[in-house]
Amino acid sequence: MSTPDTLTTLPAQVSPPEFALSALPPHAILGAEVLALPVLPGEGADGVLLGPGADQVAEELGTDLLALLEMCSATGKAGEVTSLPVPLGGEHNKALRWVLLVGVGQQRPLDLRRAGAALARATRDRASVATSIPAVAGADGLEAFVVGAMLGSFGFHWRAGPPEHVPVGRIVLAGLPDADDRNAELRRAVAVGGAGWRARMLATVPSNLKNPHWLAEQARELAGECALDVAVWDEEQLAEQGFGGIAAVGQASATPPRLIRLDYTPDKATRKTPTVVLVGKGITFDTGGLSIKPGEAMVNMKRDMTGGAVVIAVMGALREVGCPVRVVGLVAAAENAVSGNALRPGDVVRHYGGRTSEVTNTDAEGRLVLADALAYAVDKIDPAVLVDVATLTGAMKVALGQNVGGFFANHDGLAAAVSEAGEAAGEPLWRFPLADVYEDKLRSSVADADNAPGGPGAVTAALFLQHFVGDLPWAHLDIASVGDAPADLHEWTTGPTGFGARVLLRWLGDDPLEALA
Repeated sequence: MSTPDTLTTLPAQVSPPEFALSALPPHAILGAEVLALPVLPGEGADGVLLGPGADQVAEELGTDLLALLEMCSATGKAGEVTSLPVPLGGEHNKALRWVLLVGVGQQRPLDLRRAGAALARATRDRASVATSIPAVAGADGLEAFVVGAMLGSFGFHWRAGPPEHVPVGRIVLAGLPDADDRNAELRRAVAVGGAGWRARMLATVPSNLKNPHWLAEQARELAGECALDVAVWDEEQLAEQGFGGIAAVGQASATPPRLIRLDYTPDKATRKTPTVVLVGKGITFDTGGLSIKPGEAMVNMKRDMTGGAVVIAVMGALREVGCPVRVVGLVAAAENAVSGNALRPGDVVRHYGGRTSEVTNTDAEGRLVLADALAYAVDKIDPAVLVDVATLTGAMKVALGQNVGGFFANHDGLAAAVSEAGEAAGEPLWRFPLADVYEDKLRSSVADADNAPGGPGAVTAALFLQHFVGDLPWAHLDIASVGDAPADLHEWTTGPTGFGARVLLRWLGDDPLEALA
């Protein structure tokens, strides 16, 4: 019996908007269906202010835009949108149909990101937009606006017909007098937004298509596009080379596990160029194994490989953000399934390097696969720093809700750098303690550690992983709290978030090892 194509191939997907830079004011961009102008909060009782390009648009349309804003009680709050229909078009641009007045708040990157996302939602299904919003942005504002517009546009469909909505086709960033000098800045912004988009897409793909082999093929394709080296371990190689955690978690599935390695080398690298290793959890579906999850808890488990998706997406964007160090991305990919060959509670797993774990809960599988990849990185790569990212513990969601991610670090400088990167990139993280007072909970009577020692769950999971990183500076991003967005909010769209891609690119695009000095 053959497998239907719909189970093996991904349909044509919606694409993010294209972007262009222009020194012309918005009203002079011919063919734009929508003009979007920035609205700034006024001071005291002064109401609101309109940004660059507004006077020309008001004159061309013969409309008092400030009166419109006053009538609509606009405040200039970031992301607030006031709409003016233009059914007959403009005097010089007959394609014009809407003018949007978009609040930009205090013009911080946070505000510009939210303005971009609001614009994206307000212009779905349109062909083109010209906007002067980035003209009021500071140094990081253009990137924030572009990232917000891209990620606020995200969509995925697998319907028989066309998608319900598509992103606006083209966004012209208008009114920038130095437009010709900002192409590199725009490329970086698109790369960062594109990494978030790719991570979401990979996490959203359903698991009747997505499995470890498929994920490895996505990595191979990316490597070809982005000049990366790639290697993939199959199930036989994993068993032969001692990757006992990955092999054990994936042994019950009809689709065997994989370990994926991607290598990025900067253009001016020398033998002295240091290496950073990123490790991602790639559980392409998590039933919980024999310690099976309740049905409602399984519904979104196609995204339990978000950490792996983030690592793959980040690797593809490193060259555009100018990452100055070597980076190795490792994705430990497996499907945690149920069969007669499933990993059992009470089994003992021998990890890469020899450390053993007693499996008391097969639903604590993520740390088993991450442990192998971390130990391999220490043994074979010897990096300057290690960072792993995973939707690891439900305890993190209990602690933080769904708008903030958690992380642990064994180095204060690294912790500060990760936290600052998260704040700057719009993916906030809260540091948790590696409290060794709970180390005794890891004890097993038959192995080096118990894989599920109980609460505090996020802390004990991090302590479990810490044994596999040696003395290296290490950060562990537990993004289970933010792996899914329950509803559209600013640049977040309902469903898998790809949280972590922007944090890592912000950190890696600067000098990631400066904090370790």
